[in-house]
Amino acid sequence: MVVKIYISGISGNKEVKKRQQRVLMILDSKNVEYETIDITEPGKEMEKEFMQSNGIARDDSKYPLPPQIFNEDEYCGDYEDFDLANEIDELEEFLKVTPASNAKENIPDLNETKEIQENGNTTSREVNVVNN
Repeated sequence: MVVKIYISGISGNKEVKKRQQRVLMILDSKNVEYETIDITEPGKEMEKEFMQSNGIARDDSKYPLPPQIFNEDEYCGDYEDFDLANEIDELEEFLKVTPASNAKENIPDLNETKEIQENGNTTSREVNVVNN
């Protein structure tokens, strides 16, 4: 599943630009893999239509404004939803992704041994892992 961020590369609205930059900066800082989709690029009309029909507009806006966040085709929310999830430390749940610390590839094998360098000598020690 891929987190998709729908953005506008040529928005004249400074607030939209700031919000887009903040979303991308936070995702980068948390090592979340994502794909940006610039709905203003030529040939992206279908993506723009998808964002507008599946996103949720706020306030007086006729259409949802970028950034709009999806996990594949599943709507996660807009900037305000993203910002709130980040503030209350629920970004993984908001993005519908598995936190990196719980990913299977990060759990060491129970029988794993580690090579440890001590005073120029290499020794092996068993690694004890407690799974919760």
